[in-house]
Amino acid sequence: MTQYYLHDLLISIIPVLAVSLLAALIFSIKKNPLHRHIYFYIAKSRPGKTAFFLLCFYGLIAALDTVKFPVFYIIDGKKTYNRSLSLLDRLYNPAREESYAAPLAENQLLDSDIKNQQRHILGTNISGEDVLANALKGLKTAFTIAGLTTLLSLPLGIFFGLLAGFYGKKTDAGITWFYSTLESIPEILLLIALMKVFGSGLVQLCTALGITSWVGLCRVVRGETLRQKNMEYVLSARTLGLSPVVIMLRHILPNIMHIVLISAVLRLSGLIMAEVILSYLGIGVPPGMASWGIMIDQARQELARTPAVWWNISAAFFFMFTLALAINYFGDALRDALDPRTEKH
Repeated sequence: MTQYYLHDLLISIIPVLAVSLLAALIFSIKKNPLHRHIYFYIAKSRPGKTAFFLLCFYGLIAALDTVKFPVFYIIDGKKTYNRSLSLLDRLYNPAREESYAAPLAENQLLDSDIKNQQRHILGTNISGEDVLANALKGLKTAFTIAGLTTLLSLPLGIFFGLLAGFYGKKTDAGITWFYSTLESIPEILLLIALMKVFGSGLVQLCTALGITSWVGLCRVVRGETLRQKNMEYVLSARTLGLSPVVIMLRHILPNIMHIVLISAVLRLSGLIMAEVILSYLGIGVPPGMASWGIMIDQARQELARTPAVWWNISAAFFFMFTLALAINYFGDALRDALDPRTEKH
């Protein structure tokens, strides 16, 4: 029981870090002219602004589902840890009713602790669980997996891309051969093979996605490094006798970081889709973790009923589509804001 409590406590730290990062970004807008320019450009772009607010709204829902509180029961005079409820469960806690299989269902699925007995806006699934609640909880899974995978793939893509572009020759040929070979394998088949090797779990899933998602970023970083290493500021740094590591980290990397940022943002939607596909195939997130892929897998049999039960797959598709669309629109707005050739600003 203690390990579950500690797990929930550690996960609750994530929103605090996210809020701290957001506060640091807001503070940097006042100090950094580039950040101020990005802010005002996105504020003037209607699609970018709408996408930003939608991402913030979805991020808030995910944060509410991350902060959890333990629930204890008194059994035989002893305080026993039973489960944990998130802030999202506290704010939106629909009644768990009989499934639509009633009266054939043998078990009564009412929870005596639930005080909120409002109607189910998007209906219930075959187990009597609220569809909207499951779809909202899928946001936390999407943000968690996309964020952790990006933290793993970014260093790999930057490291190999800088080495290949800066040193060239055999180093470039070796790295190019490696990621070209990796990219020639169908991504979904490689992910399935890695999940079979690593096993199921959140860390294993993020590791598998990180191994397969750094290739595109590496290709971009390599191309930009090839262009930057012949610039005058790099040639001057070499003349001064600076080491290659210093030149790559202090001179080249800051000048291509905006491209790295844009590429990372635009790849988030692909990571979310990959998680949904793997969860649909049954090798994605661990049991008990909400996922749109699991909802779609459950809807497979529900659609075969007469009449068809369509609301489960519709809810998963709606949130998955709007989140991916918002990420892409925000990434496009960020790219336009950082591109000096854009005529809009």
